[in-house]
Amino acid sequence: MNASGTMHMGPPSPQSTRMREVDDMSAESRHQEILQLLGQKGTLSIAELGERFEVSDMTIRRDLTVLASEGLLVRTRGGAAASASGSFEPPFVLRERTNAGAKQQIAAAAAAQVIDGQTVLLDGGTTGLAIAEALLGRNLTVCALNVRVAQVLAADSSMRVMVPGGTIRPGEFSVVGPEALAMVSSFRFDVYLMTASGLSVDAGVTEWNTDDAAVKRAALDASRRTVLVADARKFGAEAFVRVCPISRVDRLVTDAGLADEHRRELAATGTELVVA
Repeated sequence: MNASGTMHMGPPSPQSTRMREVDDMSAESRHQEILQLLGQKGTLSIAELGERFEVSDMTIRRDLTVLASEGLLVRTRGGAAASASGSFEPPFVLRERTNAGAKQQIAAAAAAQVIDGQTVLLDGGTTGLAIAEALLGRNLTVCALNVRVAQVLAADSSMRVMVPGGTIRPGEFSVVGPEALAMVSSFRFDVYLMTASGLSVDAGVTEWNTDDAAVKRAALDASRRTVLVADARKFGAEAFVRVCPISRVDRLVTDAGLADEHRRELAATGTELVVA
C-alpha cells in the first residue's frame, strides 16, 4: 500500500502476460474461423459455435461483439449472420481477416516462383498484399496494380517499383481505367502474379469488379508467364466478372486445404499445381 492508501499491485508477472498472449491468439484464431464459417453457411448460432470451439456462450458473445463492431458480421438473436450478400464484393477488412494463415503460406510459395532480376506484375487484394511482403529484400522490378501493394514494396530500397497511372478504386485501392490499361499494355513482363476472387473449372477465373477484371486481362496479355495465387476457399466460388479460363494460367499456387475433387478438375485443365 502506498502513501495515498491505495494498494500498489506492481507490474504483471511474465506468466500472466504469456497467458494473455495465448488468449489473444486463441481469440484471433476463433475469429478467423467464425468468419470462414459464416462465408460458407451465412448464419451461425451461439450454441453451435460454443460447441465447436468448446468455450462458453459468454466467450462466443464477446467474439461476435468484437467482429460486429468491425463491420465483419451482423448480430442476430442467438447468433450472427454474414455482413454482406454473396452477390457483392466482400469488404477488404473482412477478406484480410479470412484465411490469413493460408494466405501467408501461399504468398511465400508464390514469391518462390520469381527469379531475382525479373520484371513482375503484381495484383492487389489481401493475397497480393501478402505476396508483396514475401517479396521484400529481392532484386526485382515490380509493377504494382494496387496502391497498398506499392506502399509495401516502396519501403524496400532493393526493389524498383512501378505504378500505372489511372483511377484509384475507393476501399480496394486498385489502379484502374484506360491509363492503367495503356501503361500495362506498353510493357512485356516476365511474370504476372495474379489473384482472383473466385475460381472454378466452369467459370474460370472471376472478379467482382469490371474495371479490375479489365486490368487483369491486360496484365495476362502483357506477361510471358502467369502464376495464379489463390487460397483453397476460392475454388468453386464464382464472382461477378469472368476474367479468363483456367487454361490461360501457367501455374496455380494454393494451400493444402484444396479438396481432392478440385485437384482432379484442375489436373484436367493442364495447369500446373503448386500446393504450399
